[in-house]
Amino acid sequence: MTNPFHGIIGYTITPFSADGEQLDLPALGQSIDRLIADGAHAIAPLGSTGEGAYLSDSEWRQVAQYSLERIAKRVPSIVSVSDLTTAGAVRRARFAQQHGADAVMVLPAAYWKLSEAEILQHYRAIGAAIDIPIMLYNNPATSGTDMPVELILRIVREVDNVTMVKESTGDIQRMHKLQLLGEGQVPFYNGCNPLALEAFVAGATGWCTAAANLIPELNLRLYQAVQSGELEQAKALFYRQLPLLDFILKGGLPATIKAGLGMTGLPVGEPRRPVFGLDESGRSTLKALLDTLRNLD
Repeated sequence: MTNPFHGIIGYTITPFSADGEQLDLPALGQSIDRLIADGAHAIAPLGSTGEGAYLSDSEWRQVAQYSLERIAKRVPSIVSVSDLTTAGAVRRARFAQQHGADAVMVLPAAYWKLSEAEILQHYRAIGAAIDIPIMLYNNPATSGTDMPVELILRIVREVDNVTMVKESTGDIQRMHKLQLLGEGQVPFYNGCNPLALEAFVAGATGWCTAAANLIPELNLRLYQAVQSGELEQAKALFYRQLPLLDFILKGGLPATIKAGLGMTGLPVGEPRRPVFGLDESGRSTLKALLDTLRNLD
């Protein structure tokens, strides 16, 4: 089966009302339409940027169902179904499959430190519950769990529908190791924005990024330049966007992307507490970065 996930995989935000209490699904629909119109190759709802961890189960289901209906198979969809419990992740994975997701993404979130056997069993249980592909997601900064490459490849070997790996440690050596030990047979994806250039050159199949909400053209042009072997052009495009990529990562993706969407004409509220929205100093830095990129184009 051919892998439909490649290129720029855009993360959605989850918009809230001004008081942060209610979902704003129409704004979510606009953000999805905008990502697709701007050329995202796939859409990934309910990840870290989408504040999936801050939603009630009922809200999570509403956002997942609404997102999949709005995407409407125009591009492939990959829903993040991560949950602290295996049972919760299984429920979400089944829900995503039932509502038309093309794949799910699983981060082994943990309160207690998980052993390798526990992580493997977590993926096994989710894999057994659904028929669609799973993207294994390694991001110790948010999950508290760092999976070595050897464990990742063991899970890929032993769980049939774990077919892709998203690497977000920010360590390019992990990707080199995935390429070498996986003998080029395991598609891997970059989840660390400032690593976009090196990741594509190292053979990443795609870039999972919230930046596509704000600078989609630059993201796409970088991908296309690498695909065409135009590495000098790719370098120039990467360094042009790097200050913004650094800023949105360090400032917190929900806060920075939501502020940026507001500046580009789509108000989507603030992150849900306890996360704060971007402060005045951050907003003025973000506006200056976006204005500079617009002027360069």
